[in-house]
Amino acid sequence: MSPEHVEEMYDAIIVGAGAAGLSAALGLLRSPAIQTARENGAEPKILVISKLQPLRSHTGSAEGGIAASLGNVEHDDWHWHYYDTVKGGDWLVDQDAAQVLAQYAPETVINLERSGAAFSRTADGHIAQRRFGGHTADFGHAPIRRAAYSADRVGHQILFALWQQCVANGVEFAEEWVVTDLVLNESKGAVRGIVAFDTHTGDVHALHARTVLLATGGAGRLFHTTTNSWDLTGDGMALVLEAGLQLEDMEFIQFHPTGLAHSGILLSEAVRSEGGVLRNARGEAFMQHYAPEHGDLAARDVVSRAIIDQVEQGLGVPDPKDPDGPHDCVWLDMTGIPTEHMQQSLPQVLETIRTYADLDPSRDYVPIKPTAHYTMGGIPISLDGEVYRWHEGTRGIVQGLYAAGECSCVSVHGANRLGGNSLLDACLFGNRAGAAIARKITQPITGEGDAAISDAFVNAEANNANEDLVSVSAERRRADVQQLLSQSVNSSDSRDGLLSGHNAEINTANEATDAGTTAMPSDSHDSDDNSTNNSADNLDDNPYELMSELGEAMERALAVRCDAHSIATARTWLRNVASSRAQALRSHASAAAFNQELTAIWEARHLTTLADVVLRASDARHESRGSLYRTDFTERDDEHYLAHSMTAADEDVLWQPVHILDMPPQARTY
Repeated sequence: MSPEHVEEMYDAIIVGAGAAGLSAALGLLRSPAIQTARENGAEPKILVISKLQPLRSHTGSAEGGIAASLGNVEHDDWHWHYYDTVKGGDWLVDQDAAQVLAQYAPETVINLERSGAAFSRTADGHIAQRRFGGHTADFGHAPIRRAAYSADRVGHQILFALWQQCVANGVEFAEEWVVTDLVLNESKGAVRGIVAFDTHTGDVHALHARTVLLATGGAGRLFHTTTNSWDLTGDGMALVLEAGLQLEDMEFIQFHPTGLAHSGILLSEAVRSEGGVLRNARGEAFMQHYAPEHGDLAARDVVSRAIIDQVEQGLGVPDPKDPDGPHDCVWLDMTGIPTEHMQQSLPQVLETIRTYADLDPSRDYVPIKPTAHYTMGGIPISLDGEVYRWHEGTRGIVQGLYAAGECSCVSVHGANRLGGNSLLDACLFGNRAGAAIARKITQPITGEGDAAISDAFVNAEANNANEDLVSVSAERRRADVQQLLSQSVNSSDSRDGLLSGHNAEINTANEATDAGTTAMPSDSHDSDDNSTNNSADNLDDNPYELMSELGEAMERALAVRCDAHSIATARTWLRNVASSRAQALRSHASAAAFNQELTAIWEARHLTTLADVVLRASDARHESRGSLYRTDFTERDDEHYLAHSMTAADEDVLWQPVHILDMPPQARTY
């Protein structure tokens, strides 16, 4: 679905159509400011852009629940949820943000229900709730049922409900459009619009906007084994970096403990809340050794490290599909869950195991291992979703630019996210950002009465002597598309050029290795003996191969544990090989329309840009906290690192203090 008419100026462009983007659209349209504007005859011009059909957004794969202190099953208090969120994030959480999250969680869930989300029910008809890792009663004393759920398909319910409400409210979508550029003014203090590529026609569009909200999801495809769908390539985060802004806390990548070996497919935390138990090769339930009070429902980073520790002690098991392979998994024992209850509460998990593992969890143990799941860091935002730049100890708001959901960082998750808080973050702060946009676009643009929204802004821009930066960026992107197509590797001249360039990069990596600096090409490129045989392969380098090799390199560098050597090794390979290969990629087809490889090339470039920032932020933090465990700095260091890393593409890492209100840092145990 493409818009029938592309406006000269939009009041708001929302990039991304998952829970955060759709919540922002509804928050905007339902706000009192827009209702008043409509009563005065002004209709906002809004466009939601998605590189997927919205109902394919990754929100639909969320399984276990959305956290809220509804108290439908047992007494709960939002203050307890607030405490658990701060503790779960290892005290890197901004406590003002965590208060908002916990206090408005019940309202958010109830509004989702009223919008059509069909939650599972208690016997008396209330929204059902289940236990989730790290959620407790009475400030950590005992696990509590806080996660509202819909069997194990809550994301599907929420996504469909939000999308249907957007359709009912007349939201205009541009589906399967890829945003290639975020355009700011020359001082990087205000947004001007975006550039988007229509994959159906091959057209590049210059889209001017008063406000832009990025809700593009996470970056799980940085890693080879991940629960994330193929489209989560960190696009919004990379666009912000390319525009000259910063990302916050990018060293914190959550590995979910229970990914189905070795596919990475998520097996929800709900399994353990319903009675599933993790066991090692001896059949021992080992989590009591690591988290005596919470066991299998400790925070995810704690459980993931425990699994890795069991494997390193020689207590891992192989994937039954590869019995002679590495013993890098442990067992998930679901045999204690009654089959009927399993079918009712965990139907998707049951289907996944049967389909992809050929096992029956009612009688078979299931092999699992940690898998990249969630990006805690992202685009730094205020409580109202405003993007800012940290400079000289202050937050400088980028006027008109907003973000929400996993691509953003309001710092409500800190160093580790609790289960159930992701959907809540996306819906709650997405809604808040939408309401903030509504207030902004209905403000008078001059001091003379109410603006007619877009029209007044167009006139203001026409009187501005500055260059039309959006159109300039669009022309530059059109030239990039033509270059990617005209220098297609189907051309013999182009193939010769790519061969010489790619071989030079491989030789550089090999020379670095010979000199004692470790490089990390993939197995197909890491031997001098194979360099001649790989010449033909180099001709056909493609973004999919590069992204696969990048995922393997990042996994070796950062998965669950890391140290200075693993980080440096990955940075060397990224600098000497991957980044230049990403820039040298060309399309194998000469048509722009329906050319999936064009999109993949941009995604590969986004991932290499992001990988550098993730590695540099990880290298800069000389401590272990939350999901970041450094074997060379094993302790948390509040004296030096109770702060958020702020990392731009070509600048040193800066540090922003954490917002501490009423919960000073404590020891974090489960």
